[in-house]
Amino acid sequence: MNPSFGRRPPRTEIPRVSTRGSAKPTTKMDISSLTPTLNHFLGQSAYCELGAFESLSRAVFTAPDLASKEGLSAAAGRALSKHHGLVAEIRRREADPATEMAPFAPALDAFRAKTHGADWHELLLSCYLTGGLLDDFFIRLSDGLPRDVGPRIAQLLGDDTGTDVLVRELQTAIQAQPALGSRLAMWGRRLVGDTLLVARSAMPASEAEAFTELRIEPVFTDLIAAHTRRMDGLGLTA
Repeated sequence: MNPSFGRRPPRTEIPRVSTRGSAKPTTKMDISSLTPTLNHFLGQSAYCELGAFESLSRAVFTAPDLASKEGLSAAAGRALSKHHGLVAEIRRREADPATEMAPFAPALDAFRAKTHGADWHELLLSCYLTGGLLDDFFIRLSDGLPRDVGPRIAQLLGDDTGTDVLVRELQTAIQAQPALGSRLAMWGRRLVGDTLLVARSAMPASEAEAFTELRIEPVFTDLIAAHTRRMDGLGLTA
């Protein structure tokens, strides 16, 4: 085991949603009423992207060859560009980025430490799945932001430059090592719970408690469906 990777933490339970087999088509749930204040949204999403950049940089640093390092640098650059874009929005409102991000740092640092995985391939899968799920969620949440900023942030977070490199690296490794697929499938399933907890924390606590499971469930069902499609694209069972 690479000494830079640690043992996996205990499994986090996934918030209850309908099973894949029993899920029914639903219309897109409007969660704009759950959107936090603009500075809260910007601070948390900016630190999420900074964490994604740090994780991808770690993947670049620990990559087994130069070709992988070069390819993954595009994904790391994309995450950093998103972070810079969100920081620019904070500064546009004459606020200090570090001050706005600080309240979210402890929990998000713990999340990154918990989802780094035991080796390079688990780290790659974590970058791909957690990054995709959180971007999906913050894009949905941006519907409730002021009209002069919401669409701009949604476009920024929707940039998936470099994602194809992550997919290609994982697909190549899984094809070369069939046993790796089973391990990564299990790891991918474990990532969902921790990532959904981060998503849930983005909503104001009082609102999250007030809304019934019936209202919240379709949102997380949609996020898990997108997660499942990413897993399926890698040939992994979600």
